[in-house]
Amino acid sequence: MKKGSLSSGLKLTVPASDWGSFTKFLSESESETFKAGDLLVDKEGVRVVSEKEVEAPPPITPLDNQLNLADIDTIKVIGKGNGGIVQLVQHKWTNQFFALKEIHMNIEEPIHRQIALELKINQSAQCPYVVVCYQSFYHNGVISIIFEYMDGGSLEDLLNKVKKIPESYLAAICKQVLKGLMYLHHEKYIIHRDLKPSNLLINHRGEVKITDFGVSIIMENTSGQANTFIGTHSYMSPERITTNQSGYDYKSDIWSLGLILLKCATGQFPYTPPDQREGWENIFQLIEVIVEKPSPTAPPEDFSPEFCSFISA
Repeated sequence: MKKGSLSSGLKLTVPASDWGSFTKFLSESESETFKAGDLLVDKEGVRVVSEKEVEAPPPITPLDNQLNLADIDTIKVIGKGNGGIVQLVQHKWTNQFFALKEIHMNIEEPIHRQIALELKINQSAQCPYVVVCYQSFYHNGVISIIFEYMDGGSLEDLLNKVKKIPESYLAAICKQVLKGLMYLHHEKYIIHRDLKPSNLLINHRGEVKITDFGVSIIMENTSGQANTFIGTHSYMSPERITTNQSGYDYKSDIWSLGLILLKCATGQFPYTPPDQREGWENIFQLIEVIVEKPSPTAPPEDFSPEFCSFISA
């Protein structure tokens, strides 16, 4: 109960909730204005006020049941891929930005299974080094997945702008990616299998997060062995390419990270064609080089012993 003073000798007790409602009623009466949400009624009539005039609701949190596709506005397309697009969207009431990935389901059955696995991983992964999935929807043959928006784009986008990234910055990037991989490998038993610059996203706070689990695999036991051939060839480890009886494990993701760091440091993909072309005309030539040639190293004359040792480990 709450006490309110009417005079020095008289006390009036009013329930806290009722008192709050009463004071709100008084303030509305004095201003001759009634406001409910974005609806405003006063002596001038009825109008819908702008979002800035209405008290902002709390931010949407991951897996919030109130998040709805009808409550978001499309800003622009920020990415395209096989079978779908990624759009920048904004929530109408909180003004939060999100990335909306839309996948059309008129695709082959194996892709259906990959999408189902991606949805499963996205909904279960709770780690500051993995891109947050807020909610997923299925409507009119389209699966819509709402992710946090990483406003710095991908590591690939950054490389296209700056060409090379200094060691000190690479250390910060590497630390975050390794923490994300430790979470995926040791807590979720997931091998990403497609780690590359375009699947590492950055925001303005300098946070780096892993995304795109479309070709990942969840190991059924902690031995962590797999033997399927799937993912981007360029960043595959030799054991993933050969897929022999012993299979491959979580270390294949670490190999991919090493190639990513080397590309960021030198400004070019570690396996460059002999004539220095931008890319390999024949993917089988690249595969042969990855399997048969020695592992790439960092030039010791250009980088610290620590970086060279890390790449060679």
